Amino acid sequence: MRYIKLLLLTLTIACSGKSENKEESTASEDQVLNVYSHRHYDADKQAFERFTKETGIKINLVKAGADELINRLEMEGENSPADVLITVDAAKLNRAKAMGLLQSVDANTNNKEGFIDLDKNWYAITYRARVIAYDKEDVTVAELSTYEDLADEKWNDRILIRSSGSSYNQSLLSSIIYENGEEAASAWAKGIVENMAREPKGGDRDQIKAIASGIGDLAVVNTYYVGLLLNSDNSEEVKAGQRVGIYFPNQDGRGGHINISGVGVTKNAPNKANAVRFIEFLTSEEIQKFYAATSFEYPVHKDVSPDSTVAAWGEFKIDDLDYATNPDLLDQAIKIFDEAGWN
Repeated sequence: MRYIKLLLLTLTIACSGKSENKEESTASEDQVLNVYSHRHYDADKQAFERFTKETGIKINLVKAGADELINRLEMEGENSPADVLITVDAAKLNRAKAMGLLQSVDANTNNKEGFIDLDKNWYAITYRARVIAYDKEDVTVAELSTYEDLADEKWNDRILIRSSGSSYNQSLLSSIIYENGEEAASAWAKGIVENMAREPKGGDRDQIKAIASGIGDLAVVNTYYVGLLLNSDNSEEVKAGQRVGIYFPNQDGRGGHINISGVGVTKNAPNKANAVRFIEFLTSEEIQKFYAATSFEYPVHKDVSPDSTVAAWGEFKIDDLDYATNPDLLDQAIKIFDEAGWN
């Protein structure tokens, strides 16, 4: 049933982006952009609406997990209606690139160094740091150091983290494999499982709320989730955000892990010019400021600063993305998670 729904949706989008009569379809095609996106945020909805308002280009949006979208692109082949692929992790974008599903394009952006694929197969939109959120009442900064240290038995029954199915956790473990080797990464995953305060449950915000409820003392989360809690209209969420401190791990070594949200133009994009225009819009100074203030992600534009909530946590050393150029590490990470019993 799920496959049938996906097939019907593909046909619907194909009809909206393509026509059998090319002479009649030229005008309408110029006003269409078909987006496959792993992102699921209200900020995107608002940004996409602004894009349509400013350009007249209608966005047909398909949302699903990165792997599902990548598999779909592969299945659709040259008949794919998709113009762009958006994911929340550079390793996923590089997997699509390695499979030949993206193409190199020249987009006029002011992205910071390191936030454009070397072959221009994808461009970063935003990034977020994967940090340790700690209970300010029960943990001191002096006790914290690295991601690797979280496997130490001193954290037994104190760690909260989401499931191994999370792209964020797969990416983090991939970086640990790259840095320390598969054997050490396997030991780390098993140590984390031993130290979990509960079975993985919910998203990053749920881990922070669990700290506030006294279930655990540490959570591995992405920074923007804390920003969303602190700026929530719900007073209980604000209290949960205020309960935790933010710690950037591995600052004396390789640096803190980040997840990039990025966009690439698909190999067979029927509306390539619109896709490039879309990339330039999302990376423009105006929209970068909008994302920083709305989703509390880090901007990639050279001249845009993080929101004050995020900036208050201070600057940090960023781990390079060398691991992300080898998408096979993701498969190794999933295998290690399974062997460790990380659900």
